[in-house]
Amino acid sequence: MAKEKILVIDDETDILELIKYNLTKEGYVIECVTSGEEALVRANAELPDLIVLDLMLPGVDGLDVCKSLKSNDRTAHIPIIMLTAKSEDTDIVLGLELGADDYITKPFSPRVLTARIRTVLRRQKKKTAEDTAVINVHDLVINSAHHKVFVKGKLIELTATEFEILHMLARRPGWVFTRNQIINTVKGDGYAITDRAVDVQIVGLRKKLGNEDTYIETVRGVGYRFRE
Repeated sequence: MAKEKILVIDDETDILELIKYNLTKEGYVIECVTSGEEALVRANAELPDLIVLDLMLPGVDGLDVCKSLKSNDRTAHIPIIMLTAKSEDTDIVLGLELGADDYITKPFSPRVLTARIRTVLRRQKKKTAEDTAVINVHDLVINSAHHKVFVKGKLIELTATEFEILHMLARRPGWVFTRNQIINTVKGDGYAITDRAVDVQIVGLRKKLGNEDTYIETVRGVGYRFRE
């Protein structure tokens, strides 16, 4: 049985009761609050495993709650599933851009909500495992938890984007990634960046690693891969 703690934020008590009833049956530990202000306090204090967040809240609305949580180092890692009305397409896009992981439109099926929660939590566990792993490959040591890279024992200073690209490639040596895949993985779908910008990042990364083609190989007409 699941034991993850889920914080549910909605100002409609009947919806809170519906969600709590169904998720409790699945083994989740459920906490409920009815305002954005209370949500921020509770999330910071209890650090739930996942948050279900209504966008239409009194006072601090759901988008502001999402923005605040994702800009706080203490809570930024917590996945968020938004609850919203079907007509709020703009808010959905904005919420996803602010860092929300998924959204459910109202009225919703409790079974669908439960399935989405399982998917997001499973994805979060996989991401956490990958992000905290130390990668040792060739002469490189990549410490994901501390965002540090060592080449033959020497610390190499990388930008955040350079680190994410290197980490993505080094996790799967031999896999070929297109430029679009690199953009989407590092920055998210729809990020306004050109293929040329990826090439520039790769050039800078190779220079810092010390040998142009030792680690990152160009696959002509396709993209890049980390040498096996």
